Amino acid sequence: MEIFITAIRLAIRALLAYKARSLLTMLGIIIGIGAVIVMISVGRGANASIQEQINNLGSNMLMIYSGSSRSGGIRQGHGTKPTLRVKDAEAINRECGAVSHVTYVSSQTAQIVAGKKNWGTTVYGTTADYTLVRDWPVKDGEFISDRHMRSAASVVVVGQTVAENLFEPGQGIVGQTIRIKNFPFRIIGVLSAKGSSPRGKDQDDGAFVPYTTLSRKLAGRQLPGVVGFIGVSAQSKDLVSEAKREVEELLRQRHRILPGADDDFVVRTLDEYAVMADKTTGVMTLLLTAVAAISLMVGGIGIMNIMLVSVTERTREIGIRMAVGARSRDVLIQFLVEAMTMSIVGGILGTIMGIGVSELLGTVAGWKTIVSLDSILLACLFSGAVGVFFGFYPARKASRMDPIDALRYE
Repeated sequence: MEIFITAIRLAIRALLAYKARSLLTMLGIIIGIGAVIVMISVGRGANASIQEQINNLGSNMLMIYSGSSRSGGIRQGHGTKPTLRVKDAEAINRECGAVSHVTYVSSQTAQIVAGKKNWGTTVYGTTADYTLVRDWPVKDGEFISDRHMRSAASVVVVGQTVAENLFEPGQGIVGQTIRIKNFPFRIIGVLSAKGSSPRGKDQDDGAFVPYTTLSRKLAGRQLPGVVGFIGVSAQSKDLVSEAKREVEELLRQRHRILPGADDDFVVRTLDEYAVMADKTTGVMTLLLTAVAAISLMVGGIGIMNIMLVSVTERTREIGIRMAVGARSRDVLIQFLVEAMTMSIVGGILGTIMGIGVSELLGTVAGWKTIVSLDSILLACLFSGAVGVFFGFYPARKASRMDPIDALRYE
């Protein structure tokens, strides 16, 4: 232990003797470690943000999309072929025991006019259970009810983005009249803020009317009874898989899909979206970290270069140490500890820089970053490993010098 303490003391003395050179040598390690911490924190922050957005979609939610169509031999995305109907949603609600709430949605873009202001948005025709499936509370007023559905009432519930663009701050919104495609609608509620979806769409930029109203008045009875999306809420998180199985079996039966044939619908759970998002952000974090690790390699090469120069400059000193009784192992440890000290000090400074930059990105750029203890420990261990790996060859070269030749060196 005493030899290591002595070696650390000598290493610090050697680094302080050439402060500028030591700092410039450590710069590669500092930048590399800082970049690794920043990249990991940004990747984890992005993953946490996406997972939060997925959880905001709803509680124990299953999303059912209609099938895909083909155009010129090219298969379009899900939802391009109208295969889901209102009766499918009603059958799910009636026959699937693991399901608690069911809603369905049909949508179209429209211009909304309120006084002298107007705003282009998406109008959704849906049901009273929409807020229950989506776990989306109403901030002011009320949501669409079954009574509104039966009478195809001209009522609308607006999202926060629509409300902010059509009305002044502090102005009473509930009870106001707006026009959608020249039809007057009375605002009965304002939804709470929901934020962006995992695809980056502003969920608050929308207006919700009864499905029957959209179908009869706004859509002009185009494809009556057809919906583009069915949302299902399972009885509990443990029953999500069971609810998915029941829904798939029921829809295959209702759509008369033969065994082995492709489904004309798609059922997705939030867990599936979470796994896909985790894989995507994991690959992104890995790639960014690999790029940042290149800086560490460059910093390690810089340490090796300087240590080789140091060994050459101190050849006579090495010869004197060996002449007075120092063993090859002692010289090896001395230079190896010097390289490790340079790398670890650079790692500590790089860690401080990485944490600072991560916090700065979170404050200035608005990115969500997560600096975890394991990423800091990983960076510090890696910096020490770089010192050992790139410092071993110069240290080994110093320990194998012939004392007589070293003393003769000028």
